[in-house]
Amino acid sequence: MSSISASEISKLDDKSKKDMLDFIEGENSKQKIQMAVHKFTKTCFQKCVNNVEANDLTSNEEQCLANCVNRFLDVNIRVINGLQNSASQ
Repeated sequence: MSSISASEISKLDDKSKKDMLDFIEGENSKQKIQMAVHKFTKTCFQKCVNNVEANDLTSNEEQCLANCVNRFLDVNIRVINGLQNSASQ
């Protein structure tokens, strides 16, 4: 995989630079989302699954996982709404 040097970037016109920065920002956002999903998956799995050797989840484990994931999503929605509200003020 090749990389782009700073001198090559400096040769780009303003629109191309903006497009590249937008792309990088989008990729960084995707990475943050993937990291968050990995973290809450690990956290919820460790909290809820008692027997990793079993082929199926128990009903209690399924309910625990559903609650854990829902709380994670609720918190993230609340944080996003709070950030949007503070940015618009």
